[in-house]
Amino acid sequence: MTELKLTKFRIPAADIGPESTLPAINEVQAKAYKPTFYLDEDDGLFVGYGALQSAYPYRMQDNYGRELTEQDVDAAILENDHLRALFLPGWGGRLWSLIDKDTGRELTFANPVIRPANLAIRNAWLSGGVEWNCGMVGHHPYTCDSVGVAKTALSDGTPVLRMYQYERIRNAVYQMDFFLPEGSKVLYARMRIYNPNNETVPMYWWSNIAVPEAEGSRVIMDARETYNNRDGILGKNSVPVCDGVDITYPVNNPHAVDFFWKIPEDRRKYVCQLDAGGYGLIQTSTRRLQGRKLFVWGQGPGGDRWQKFLTADDSDGRYVEIQAGIAHTQYECLPMPPKTAWEWLEAYGAMQADPAAVHGEWDGAVAEVSGKLEALVGEADMEKLLRDTREMALSPAETVSPGVAWGSLERMRREKDGEDALCPHLAFAEPDAACEPWLSLLTKGEVPEIGTGEAPTSWISGEKWMERLEAAPESWYTHLLRGTAAMAERDFRTAREECAASEALCPSAYGKYLKAQLCRIDGDMKTAAALVYEAARENPADISMVKEAFRYMTAADMWQETVDFYRALPAEAAAIGRVKLCYCKAVLETGDLEGADKLLYEFRTVVVPDIREGENTVTELWFDLEEARAKREGRPFDRATATPPAELDFRMNAVKE
Repeated sequence: MTELKLTKFRIPAADIGPESTLPAINEVQAKAYKPTFYLDEDDGLFVGYGALQSAYPYRMQDNYGRELTEQDVDAAILENDHLRALFLPGWGGRLWSLIDKDTGRELTFANPVIRPANLAIRNAWLSGGVEWNCGMVGHHPYTCDSVGVAKTALSDGTPVLRMYQYERIRNAVYQMDFFLPEGSKVLYARMRIYNPNNETVPMYWWSNIAVPEAEGSRVIMDARETYNNRDGILGKNSVPVCDGVDITYPVNNPHAVDFFWKIPEDRRKYVCQLDAGGYGLIQTSTRRLQGRKLFVWGQGPGGDRWQKFLTADDSDGRYVEIQAGIAHTQYECLPMPPKTAWEWLEAYGAMQADPAAVHGEWDGAVAEVSGKLEALVGEADMEKLLRDTREMALSPAETVSPGVAWGSLERMRREKDGEDALCPHLAFAEPDAACEPWLSLLTKGEVPEIGTGEAPTSWISGEKWMERLEAAPESWYTHLLRGTAAMAERDFRTAREECAASEALCPSAYGKYLKAQLCRIDGDMKTAAALVYEAARENPADISMVKEAFRYMTAADMWQETVDFYRALPAEAAAIGRVKLCYCKAVLETGDLEGADKLLYEFRTVVVPDIREGENTVTELWFDLEEARAKREGRPFDRATATPPAELDFRMNAVKE
């Protein structure tokens, strides 16, 4: 018998903290990805299409910490005689755990903690389980946020867990219906994206599956070539052996790397990782989900540090990701036509294959897995099930918790503008405080003003909203909102005009921040830093502004000002890891080697929670400190051979000694 249970899941977790008060107008991908190509004319990749300029209008999630406390988080469990699937609706609907009850084994890397780190579009991201990414390249905006939850059923009564959300950048809706029929040895995930717009939009989807990294495990898919990027050169390499290394064994790859397997159109779409005994997780899908990928952190010190950083202090957290997407690579979105739905069916389960075949020659390994997969779940059966469940997918369900209130606001706007309703079978929350300014704009034609030192409650984008904002009564605040939206679109001329108009009517802290962004674009970091510094001194309780001030002042080499500002901060702000990092750098640059030494070695216990993947500021600070120490002591120091302490070494390309 299949059961769907909504419950609580107790787990050590770090607090996500409040969203940033600042508009997300720093570039995510300032330019479309434009590598040198070594591809064939029939590869047909949309490389660079749909690249984001920023995460705007979302607010960043960058005020989390690392301290863990036992918490009860919302959970949903789907279970039958063979599988037990645990989902976390408050964390993007992530499939946190999938247990094979026939063996008692966990099929994914189930992280023992919830510990955000800076890897996503809005900053906060989690490792472990299966993550669903919709809309744009990267870990999507709701990966550490709540999604809508509802309950429904298949025609035979099998319970269905529905999770869904409205995505604000693409102005689209995605829906995930999960079910586990009685006797099934696979968990089904019926996915649907709907583009309600009157124009084509860039669209992206990748299902990211974390599985434990283990010696002897092999990743298998029906491919003989892989796309990969080496130093900005996008080309193809052979599978399984590339440059003398069998890359299908994750532990053979020394550095962090992505392999996008080129699966021929007429071959079954699947990916699995099987251990030395031929056992592991397999994922397959209907054909719309055409891409498959392997990501490894590699065997270097940076990969080691990152995996430990993302999990419990007493765990090494080692995992790899096998992934599935609608495009061949993650360097691209696909053009999604207007008024179009894309649907597909995924299946997740355990596989036991012949280990001799799995770890033998490649064609034999593929044949073994392909045969076992067809016996586990047939390709034609999945295509039929996708068709047979379409009526269910378009039917209303019992709402457990509604989708984001922005979905309701968009419905109201569409109704006001005479457009089609937005997915009427899905429930969204009534407009909340964050939506209130825009509800006022929609119904009254004006945005209520706020105090000049207050942070705007939210931001908005979209042609129809901008038309309304342009028609709203003139005020310093409407000019600020217009200028910020223009900045997000990289319309710098309009942003400058609106910023100047806002400041002329009434100077404000957030007007200074917008002006600083324009100075940054012009290459004038000194003025940009001075402006953010001034705004932060006016608002020392605004943690987001304070952190940004320290980041800008460091970039502008304002070392003494950084030291002075830090020493005047309230205790809460002074304790922030990012702020302490900038302060330590400034202390060193002002010649206080002993003070910097003391501060840096605090970072063995006081880390920077929001250090970005690929960011080496902590590691570089260690190098700077040790080089300064060697110079003072009159001895040589070689950065190329020096080895930072493991807890400070985030270098992804360094080779382990």
